[in-house]
Amino acid sequence: MKILDKYIIKSFMITFTSVFVILFFIFVLQGIWLFISELAGKDLDFFTILKFLSFYAPTIVPMVLPLSVLLASIMTFGSFAENYEFAAMKSSGISLQRAMKMLTITIGILAIVSFFFANNVIPDAQFRFINLRKNIVQQKPAMAIAEGQFNTIGTSNIKVDKKSGDNGELLEGVTMHVKNTNMGLGANTIIKAKRGVLTSEDDSNYLQLELYDGYYYEDIHPKKFEERNRLPFAKSSFEKYVINIDLTKLNQTQIDEGNVTSEKMLTVPELSYTIDSLQKNYSKEAISFANNIVMRNDNIFRRRNPNSFNNSSAINNNNSGNTKVDAKKELLSIFNDFERKQILEMAKSNVASTEFTIQTSKADLESKSKNINDHWLAIHEKFVIAYSCLLMFFIGAPLGAIIRKGGLGLPIVFAVGIFIIFHFVNTFGRKVAQQDSIPPFLGAWMASMIMTPFAIMLTYRATNDIGIMINLDWLTDPFKKLFNKITQNNDDNN
Repeated sequence: MKILDKYIIKSFMITFTSVFVILFFIFVLQGIWLFISELAGKDLDFFTILKFLSFYAPTIVPMVLPLSVLLASIMTFGSFAENYEFAAMKSSGISLQRAMKMLTITIGILAIVSFFFANNVIPDAQFRFINLRKNIVQQKPAMAIAEGQFNTIGTSNIKVDKKSGDNGELLEGVTMHVKNTNMGLGANTIIKAKRGVLTSEDDSNYLQLELYDGYYYEDIHPKKFEERNRLPFAKSSFEKYVINIDLTKLNQTQIDEGNVTSEKMLTVPELSYTIDSLQKNYSKEAISFANNIVMRNDNIFRRRNPNSFNNSSAINNNNSGNTKVDAKKELLSIFNDFERKQILEMAKSNVASTEFTIQTSKADLESKSKNINDHWLAIHEKFVIAYSCLLMFFIGAPLGAIIRKGGLGLPIVFAVGIFIIFHFVNTFGRKVAQQDSIPPFLGAWMASMIMTPFAIMLTYRATNDIGIMINLDWLTDPFKKLFNKITQNNDDNN
C-alpha cells in the first residue's frame, strides 16, 4: 500500500470514527428519552441500566453507520479539495478514481462487516433487550408502578402514595381508575385500598396485585335516560382483592412496533425457514376460508323446506318461458305472508352472517400477509445496510470533491439533507410494502434505487471535473428552436 493510500485511509478513518461516536451518542440519548418511563424512578442499579443501553445500542447502528460514512466522506474529500491536495494529486497524475480506490475497498470491507453485524449481533441484542425489559419487571414488580403518580397499565390507571420493601413490592395508599371500554364513558370504576402487595413468578407473564382493606366504587349506567339523572352507583368493601396484570401491557412506549417484533430477532436462514412456514400456513388458511364459505352456503341451501323446493320446481316447469326474476316472484308467491317474512329475514340474517365471516377472515389473512411481508423486509434490510454504506460513500466522496468544503459547516447540511431523503423514502417504502401494496423487495430497496443514479451522476461529474451544475441544454434546446421558428413565421406573416 502506497503512502498516499495510507494517508487517505487514515484521514477518512479518523473523521469517520469521530463522527460515528458523536452520532452514536446522540442516538443513544434519543433512546434514553424513548425509554425514560421505564428507567426513571424505578430504583434500578447502574449495571442494569448499562445492560439496558448496551442491548439497545446495536439496534441504532443501521441508522448511524450510513450517515457516518456519508458525513465522513464529504468532510474528508471536501477537506482534500479545499486544501488543494487534490490539485497536487492531479498534477502528479493521480486521478480521483485512483485516490478513491483503496478507500473503496475499505468501505467494501466495512459493508461486509455491517451485514454480519446486522445478521448476527442485532438479532441477539434485540432478543436480550426485550427479555431484559421483561425480567426487570418480573424481578422488580414495583417497576410497573411509580410512586406518587398515575401509571397507565392496560385499561387501568394506578397510583400509590408510598412504596417499601426490598424491591418496592409493598404499597400504601393505592388508588385505581378502571377505564370503561364500552360507550366511551371514561373511568367508571374506582378502587381504593390502604395496602397492597405486588408479586410475580419468573415463568409467568402476569403480575399479581393484592389489595387489602379497601373499597370498590362503580358507576351504574341504566338503559333508561331518565334514571341516569339520579347518578346511581354501587359501593362495596373488601378485605382482600386480587388483580392480575398482563406484563405485555406495562409501560407501553411510543416506539415503532417494528423495533420489538420477532423478525428482528432472526438471522437470514431463520427468516427464510419462518417465511416458508408462514406462507404454507397462509395458503392453508385461504383454502380453508374458501371451503368454509362454500360449505356454509350449501348448508344454508339444504336447511330449506324440501316441500317448498318441490313446489318451486313445479312452478318453474309450468312457467319455463318466464325469466329468472319471474320465477323468483312465483317462488315467493306459494308462501303466505308470515312464511314469506320469515324467509326474507332468514336470508337477510344469512347474508349479514356471511359478510361478517368474510370480513373477519379477510382481516385475519391481511394480518398474516403483513407478518410475511415484515419477515421479507427484515431479510432485505440486512443487505440494504451493507449496500447503503457503499452508496453513501459514492455520494459523499464525489460531493465533497465538488463542493470543496471540509469541516462541520456545509458538509453537515448536505449530509443531513441527503440522509433525511434516504431515510424518508426507506420508511415510506417499508410502510407501503407492509400493506402489501408493493412487493417487499421494492419497498426495502426503494431508497437505494432512487439514490443510486444520484451517486453515479456525482461520481461521473467529480471524476471529469464537470462540477455540480447540470447542463439541461439537450432538453431545452428543442423547445427553444420550436419557439424561435414559430416566432419567425409570425413575423413573416405580418
